[in-house]
Amino acid sequence: MSTVPDDLSVCGHKPEILAPAGDTPSALAAFAAGADAVYLGLKHFSARMTADNFSTLDLSRLVDLAHSEGRKVYVALNTLLKPGDLSAAGRLIKRVCLGAAPDGLIVQDLGTLDLVRQTEFTGGVFLSTLANVTHPLAFKAARAAGASRVILPREISIDELRAVDGSCPEGLGFELFIHGALCWCVSGRCWWSSYMGGKSGLRGRCVQPCRRMYSQKGKTGRFFSCQDLSLDVLVKTLMELPNVVSWKIEGRKKGPHYVYYATTAYRMLRDEGRDPKARKEALAILDMALGRPFTRARFLPQKDTGPTAVDGQTSSGLLAGKVARDEAGAFVVKPRFDLLPQDYLRIGVEDEAWHLTLPVTRRVPKGGTYTLKMPRQKSPKTGTPVFLIDRREPELMDLIAEWEKRLANARSRPDADVNFTYKAPAPAKPGKRLDIILRGSLPKGRDGKSGIRPGTVQGLWLSPKAMDAVSRTLFSRISWWLPPVIWPDEEENWSRMVRVALRNGARHFVCNEPWQVAMFPDGKATLVAGPFCNTTNAAAVAVLRSMGFSGAFVAPELGGEDILALPRACCLPMGVVLAGYWPMGIARHGIAPLKMEEPFQSPKGEGFWARRYGQNTWIYPAWPLDITERRPALEKAGYSMFATFAEWPPQSVGEPKRSSEFNWDIGML
Repeated sequence: MSTVPDDLSVCGHKPEILAPAGDTPSALAAFAAGADAVYLGLKHFSARMTADNFSTLDLSRLVDLAHSEGRKVYVALNTLLKPGDLSAAGRLIKRVCLGAAPDGLIVQDLGTLDLVRQTEFTGGVFLSTLANVTHPLAFKAARAAGASRVILPREISIDELRAVDGSCPEGLGFELFIHGALCWCVSGRCWWSSYMGGKSGLRGRCVQPCRRMYSQKGKTGRFFSCQDLSLDVLVKTLMELPNVVSWKIEGRKKGPHYVYYATTAYRMLRDEGRDPKARKEALAILDMALGRPFTRARFLPQKDTGPTAVDGQTSSGLLAGKVARDEAGAFVVKPRFDLLPQDYLRIGVEDEAWHLTLPVTRRVPKGGTYTLKMPRQKSPKTGTPVFLIDRREPELMDLIAEWEKRLANARSRPDADVNFTYKAPAPAKPGKRLDIILRGSLPKGRDGKSGIRPGTVQGLWLSPKAMDAVSRTLFSRISWWLPPVIWPDEEENWSRMVRVALRNGARHFVCNEPWQVAMFPDGKATLVAGPFCNTTNAAAVAVLRSMGFSGAFVAPELGGEDILALPRACCLPMGVVLAGYWPMGIARHGIAPLKMEEPFQSPKGEGFWARRYGQNTWIYPAWPLDITERRPALEKAGYSMFATFAEWPPQSVGEPKRSSEFNWDIGML
């Protein structure tokens, strides 16, 4: 059993090993492997909605077991909340408080912070990596907003970690992913799945379009499909960082086999990492965890090789063999190792027509023949890879059975019958009408107004180039937009640009992380929360007001019904993006071997292009967002700020053949 102290933020204490739990067997496997804590989701408001997840009754029993064993349980309520979700989410939090009392809540949506306050939850409040808290000033703003922990982005390096650890505010701790699946886009900055059909990754329903095949001028591959992160022996460098209080293993959609082996390996690396024999054994155990091939991504900046393997496979699981045909024409596999009853096999990869998962029903020796019982409509090509993705070996099942006996003796509290209605601040009156045309640089003309419709305001992305091109007399008449992501090594430059802009007379700023408010400590500027803040409900707007914002843009991925309903409930004037090229996602990685500024296509012929801004790659669709025809309804609903993104694709992309209303008609799932 773990002996990690309760106060993990004290220098010299070991970080906790935090394991994923998509279901009860996985949670018990984590405890059996020595995890200090598990994180899990409930049936609603979890960013892994396709995992089995837990009922509140299951949760209460698991929390009782965990506490009796000196372990902890954190609950992920880490999705965006739509306007109509607030009371239901609040009731769930209150029921969890009364019935289970977990040790912490993992949240993405700013509105959840207000719900936590109103329900009087007393556990820790952890800001998810989806909340995009990425730089030192952001950590201060997060702490001021009520967070006790920040889950760091997976794109930062060990050098950046050392820097942010030294700037950690008192009362805040950091949680760091050390192993598991990677997204190509920055967490909280991906709308790819949502833009292609309404299934929002920020709502836990991502269909993983990044793992599909794409092509550009004869090159075809899974250019955005990432390998698994594995810091393995490099975790020893984290032991010197006292504010990194938790080592997190990703994998709530994985089974107990993965959880047990990954947890065991990292517990050994933490506790016995100075012993070469123990390190070697831990690496061998990690190889048995059935994840994808490993990458260290950006952790070592001098060896940044990128997270993808264009010429290799990035499917989850251990390659067990390849599909063949026997004399009777049946699909078979000759495994490279013994297969056990209850093993799970994956045939091919997710975007192939024959993709399927199948249980193994009998023991098959290495080199034997196992018949794959494929449905009639599934006909894999000969040579299709077969992966072992889960294993229920007898020894592990015996360990889980022992923990199931302990769980059976744990207390279960019946669901509390709670009442909760979200108390929203009084709604604001619509603000002064503001039409912003957002560009990267001024249009031609000495006064900076040529080519702009009368009655509009020039918006500029804040940059040295844009500021150099603007005379001081115009600074106060421009809406200055900050980027959606600021990395630790960029913060000083962005803070300097803000100070220069303010000194030159700038007064209107649009922050595209809510945490950027910390760059404006003196209150001299008018701050608006931009569309990249993913604001989707009145509670989030209330938190933005408390942080010092005077207006907010709605997240463009909401459905039309929700967009129209929002202003009437909000305590700030609201804005909306009317038209322009909205990105599918933003990444810190490059797209090699694809070329920037050149079109590429999906298997369905959908076109995309990429552009590099500073350290980030923006992926765009070849068609713009356009809800201009909805403007009368938006004005009637109470919107007073309207933004148009004047971002033009490269000439090679050509004229758009259509536009999109995003999820206006179909809604955001």
